[in-house]
Formats: sequence, structure tokens, C-alpha cells
Amino acid sequence: MVGAAPLIEVRQLYKRFGLKNVIRGLDFQVIPGEFVALLGPNGAGKTTFLRILASLSRPTFGVVKISGFRLPAQAAAVRREMGFVSHFPLLYGDLTAVENLQFYGRMFNLYGLKPRIQEVLDLVGLSSRGSDLVRTFSRGMQQRLAIGRAVLHDPEVILFDEPHTGLDQDACVMLDQVLRQVAARGRTIVMTSHDLARAADLASRFDVLSYGKITASARRDEINPDELLGFYREALKVSTAEAGGTFG
Repeated sequence: MVGAAPLIEVRQLYKRFGLKNVIRGLDFQVIPGEFVALLGPNGAGKTTFLRILASLSRPTFGVVKISGFRLPAQAAAVRREMGFVSHFPLLYGDLTAVENLQFYGRMFNLYGLKPRIQEVLDLVGLSSRGSDLVRTFSRGMQQRLAIGRAVLHDPEVILFDEPHTGLDQDACVMLDQVLRQVAARGRTIVMTSHDLARAADLASRFDVLSYGKITASARRDEINPDELLGFYREALKVSTAEAGGTFG
């Protein structure tokens, strides 16, 4: 989608906690249909940045627009266009999978909720477990249902914060299949990840976030998967040199 208007637009974003700038002068744009893997070490500001995009944290300074709506002033409108999957599934263990999706569907005032829930359960491979309590689910199944919750209202943008954390290998493979299906539907995805091999396999663009700002970016057609590690290490080396080893 060369020349497409950005669906996510971030300019000179800052986020300060006390005297510490966690995000500092970050610029970021995503066009519709992109799958962006946001890479970076612990403490780089990845989760903080996703929480700002998800309207769960207010920026200290800067411009954040999603689907033409500005944060934080138009947060309610942004949430209608957004799905968010964090480290935690954010599900109710004493409700069934269907009841969880019904609860979130009613929050968005969705019409035709029953067939939509069945469609989502089919998408995430849980159609046979819809009547089971979520507390009986494995971590991988809960994460798949969390994705179902995030896509239930058919948002334009979906954010994934380390969605593979705590999953075994089989669960990671199943989760990858779901992510590919979501991407194939044309949804715009931003995913933080420490797993370069998995990011290389899934994403269409790779951005490195270090010392609170994007320091390098490359599209899939600009870099071979086996070059991603070298690209990542070089970006971190340059950002460390520019920051002088400090983060303030």
C-alpha cells in the first residue's frame, strides 16, 4: 500500500515517569494492513508505548493518532477501532469462553453477537470449548481466547504485547497460526517481541525500539530473515552510542 495514509501516526512522543523519560521523541507510522514487529531489549519502552497506543496510558507530550482520532482526547473512539492483547489474558475464569465473549460484545453494543462469537471461536480454534470455564483452559488456550476477545468487534488495529510469553512450543505454533489468520484478513498489527525468528516469520516490517525511540526500521522485502539478528544488533549498538549509555 505505497502512498497509503497512515492508520497509526505518532510524532515526537514522550512519556516520563518521575525524572525518567521512558519514551523520548518517538516517531512511528503504520499504514493499513502492515504487520509491524516492534523489537527491543527489556526497558526499551515497548510495553509503555503499546499501552499509550491502546489508550491505557497518557503520553507526557506528543501527537498520537489512530484511524484519524487523537489520543487521549478521543480515547473512546480509538478503543472502538482497537484490539489489545497483553501479557495477561484479561478473561474471567469463572465464565465460559462464550460468556466472556458475550460480556465484551455487549460492552461494544455488537449486533448479531451469537453468530459473531461462533465465528471468533472458529478463528481461534476453540469452537469445541465454548461452553467450558476459562479457568480450565491451558495458558495457550487462554491466549487464543484473548485474541478472540480482541478481534470480536472487528477492529482495524490490533496490538500484541509479547503474546508468546509463557507458552510452550506447541502453544506458540498454534498462536502463530491464529496471528497469520488475523493478518490475512487485512488487519493492521503491531506486536512486541523478543523472539527474532518468530518475528521474522510473521511480520511485514521490523522496527527496533531502543532508549525510548525507534532507531531502525526495515520492511520484509528489504532484509532477509537470516539478516534480522545482525540488523537488530547494529541498531542497538548505534542507539547505545548515540545515548551515551544513559537513558534520561
